[in-house]
Amino acid sequence: MARDIHVMMLPWSAFGHLIPFFNLSVALAKAGVRVSFISTPKNIQRLPKVPPNLDTLINLVEFQLPTMEKEFLPEGSEATMDVSFEKIQYLKIAYDLLQGPVKRFVSDQRPDWIFVDFISYWAAEIAQEHNIPLLMYRVFSASQFAFMGHPESLVGDGHKRMRPSPESLTSPPEWVGFPSSVVYRNFEATTYYKGFYGHNASGITDAERLAKVIQACKAFAIRSCTEYEGEYFNICEKITGKPVIPIGLLLPEKPAEGRRITDKSWIENFEWLDGQKPKSVVFVGFGSECKLSKEQVHEIAYGLELSGLPFLWALRKPDWATGDHNALPPGFSGRVRGRGVVCIGWAPQSEILEHPSIGGSLFHAGWGSIIETLQFGHCLVVFPFIIDQPLNARLLVEKGLAVEVDRSDDGSFTGADIAKALRLAMVSEEGENLRVRAQEAAEVFGNRNLQHSYFNRFVEYLDKNGAATNQSQLQSFKDK
Repeated sequence: MARDIHVMMLPWSAFGHLIPFFNLSVALAKAGVRVSFISTPKNIQRLPKVPPNLDTLINLVEFQLPTMEKEFLPEGSEATMDVSFEKIQYLKIAYDLLQGPVKRFVSDQRPDWIFVDFISYWAAEIAQEHNIPLLMYRVFSASQFAFMGHPESLVGDGHKRMRPSPESLTSPPEWVGFPSSVVYRNFEATTYYKGFYGHNASGITDAERLAKVIQACKAFAIRSCTEYEGEYFNICEKITGKPVIPIGLLLPEKPAEGRRITDKSWIENFEWLDGQKPKSVVFVGFGSECKLSKEQVHEIAYGLELSGLPFLWALRKPDWATGDHNALPPGFSGRVRGRGVVCIGWAPQSEILEHPSIGGSLFHAGWGSIIETLQFGHCLVVFPFIIDQPLNARLLVEKGLAVEVDRSDDGSFTGADIAKALRLAMVSEEGENLRVRAQEAAEVFGNRNLQHSYFNRFVEYLDKNGAATNQSQLQSFKDK
């Protein structure tokens, strides 16, 4: 049913943000909400196709990313996956320069809501000027927001008291009033602290960006549900003093009956999967943002080899590899032939995870991948690297839903560490309880009726609290 709601989406230029915002746009359009999705031409080209039946409700709006000198931002770089970590600060400078065209678009189109990431702090001023409510869509979990999002801890004296050093990220914060293992380890905290609180070329820290958005927002929406992390939703509302809305898990649509895969190599890979025993294969994948070093790729390979388990590994071609042939250890492919398959490049992850031969996943513990994997009841072997991933991994382990790969104090690991975690999760007697709990979790993560009910309530909230509704209520008050 069509609704008289227009939402403008303004995601950060990272595909870990762009894809969740796009998926939310599709879900809203299915509920009859009109969406304007703003990004750059190259990023929009790399998004999934808008379903044909939603063409009239989703408008993909392209704004050219301002160019910078090549030594700062290489030509054609429009997302974090296009640049090294050190150059992301320059991508933020270019992204912030979109403020002008975005402001003109808002003035012309007058949306009922503006949905933002924490990066686009300048949208707060645009929303206020046009009297349009701002909503922050959190692409991470509620537990991550609860851990990092206390407004007083982000800037000023509160930051100096609550988050004075990387070590302050290695224990539960004072506002979490129950025992929790959702913390960073020392080697993770050092990197995250510098990236989040440290100064960069854009002139504003990520923590300052988040603080400004939290202050300006009318509400927060989180892709999660209270059955999984209800206690953390309570903390989020307490520390922000604003509505924090669970919108459900936005489960991907089930693939149509019959395979839609047309790529020849993937047809062969699925035929290989068809020949494996049910729940026996480990899917291995670390996404597009996780840039593994040569040593890390080789140790993961050795771990898969040592485990003796059948596996399917979707490996993003490393920047350091001159070709597919030298991305893996010498002789590795021959030694695992028949037992393991390595696919370099894109992989149809949803279709792979749905296959009955898949029984577990070795992955980075990104929130979207957790949702995709647990809906099928697969056991999880978590191997976190960046941003929210360590916190997600700790909560999964705490809930008995995952095994985390052991690492040294400096973050290093060996193939033996990988193999040990894989065998514990997939085949050992000790891991039986984990496998049972993963199946139980599917009753929540795969429950489409439950997740739809969350989303329906969210749409009702948007309907009752948008700019048009507020203007109508104001006019009604004036007329009395």
